[in-house]
Amino acid sequence: MASRVRPRTLDEFVGQTHLLGAGKILRELIENDQISSMIFWGPPGVGKTTLAEIIAHQSQASFLRFSAVDSSISQIKKIMRQAEADREMGERTLVFVDEIHRFNKAQQDAFLPYVERGSITLIGATTENPSFEINSALLSRCKVFVLKALTTDDIEQLLTNAIASPNGFPQTQVTLEPDTLRAIAEFANGDARTALNTLEMAVLNGDKQGDQVKVTMKDLKQLISQKFVLYDKTGEEHYNIISALHKSMRNSDADAAIYWLARMLEGGEDPLYIARRLVRFASEDVGLADTNALNVAVNVFQACQFLGMPECNVHLTEAVTYLALAPKSNAIYKAWQGAAKDVKDSRDEPVPLQLRNAPTKLMKDLDYGKHYQYAHDTQDKLTTMQTMPDALVGHTYYHPTDEGRENLFKKRLDYVRQWHRDHPAPGPSKSADK
Repeated sequence: MASRVRPRTLDEFVGQTHLLGAGKILRELIENDQISSMIFWGPPGVGKTTLAEIIAHQSQASFLRFSAVDSSISQIKKIMRQAEADREMGERTLVFVDEIHRFNKAQQDAFLPYVERGSITLIGATTENPSFEINSALLSRCKVFVLKALTTDDIEQLLTNAIASPNGFPQTQVTLEPDTLRAIAEFANGDARTALNTLEMAVLNGDKQGDQVKVTMKDLKQLISQKFVLYDKTGEEHYNIISALHKSMRNSDADAAIYWLARMLEGGEDPLYIARRLVRFASEDVGLADTNALNVAVNVFQACQFLGMPECNVHLTEAVTYLALAPKSNAIYKAWQGAAKDVKDSRDEPVPLQLRNAPTKLMKDLDYGKHYQYAHDTQDKLTTMQTMPDALVGHTYYHPTDEGRENLFKKRLDYVRQWHRDHPAPGPSKSADK
């Protein structure tokens, strides 16, 4: 059915008004037959192939269609040579490549010289991020247009158009109970192809009386009992949603964090992957503001190992909620960054002699361990011994906040630093804190 009712003109096309609305650049390019090489990037069922075919009907160029699933490099080169010959005769060739991200580097490279010379106008369709899946040389010669998932209203309009179309259900009068189209549109989750296929199955299984078919909500519920969750465990959506989960917790939005967690788990994500990210979050974004956060995250990781899905979903929800509502501090993370920067930007400073062990006579003769001060022997459990390399004396990395329990660590650190100011260590002059 999706093929029978496929729009033939821009006026029949539903959705993507940000690209095809009145006065929008893509609409102007199509209507004026000024198409250049481009990539259509968007989720399944949003009209990428349909839009390419509309361009083909609108254009005066020859139209060739490839599918990256079943096309070989020899086929590509053969047709590209023909397109080159046609160009010399003054004919234009428009090449549409469906699922272009499935072509490997060598296959994508085969298009490059012909795109550069203008022998072909390339239109690629992909559900994957072109930044990662399309060769940079080819991508730089194409304009990327991002197609969005269709709204529920868009899909409802598309279904209405399909029923009214003479190609939709020829010789059949379709009657639907109220709200059935809306239910299909919501079930489709932004995918027009899913919506049309569901409608077609609903009509085929509806109550038939002669040339009339009635579709009821009762019939429809058998087809839409389980919604497909759009989620790719190895693609961009995987990284988008884990990023959304992390940033929702950082922003202390427990409800949003739980939602993104559910999106991942319902999409089939490995619970241990999520649990590992929560362990990281506990130190990176909570740190010493809540010293129990890491315990919770590690305990939940172990619970996921013991139980697996679906039982561990409640443990992950507990951890996500706890971490979202915990006081936040990134002081530990910033401390690591500061120390790592010094390690990278400075020479490998020698360990001060007083900090070195001296298990042999030679090492003792070289003053290893000389002037070492044992903190436990002092009343304050603090000494004047220098523990930082000479070149880095005065560099500080940990700057605690007043959040949660970290305020206790801040008070302790302030005390320690003040003690050292009152009891300066002998040796090289101390630089100001950096």
